[in-house]
Amino acid sequence: MDKLELKGSWNELKGKVKQAYADMTDDDLKYEEGKDDELYGRLQQKTGKTREGVIDWLRSL
Repeated sequence: MDKLELKGSWNELKGKVKQAYADMTDDDLKYEEGKDDELYGRLQQKTGKTREGVIDWLRSL
């Protein structure tokens, strides 16, 4: 998922991520703002998925 693709659909994805993982906070999801690697790392920690797994999961939402 490239930066532009992530940025363009972030608000929608953010809501879906919060629905799937209720313990995900707004602070966790603020990493999107210029810190893609940290965002993916945060999502990996919360979901237990690999980086590729997180990217595939976000694309499927």
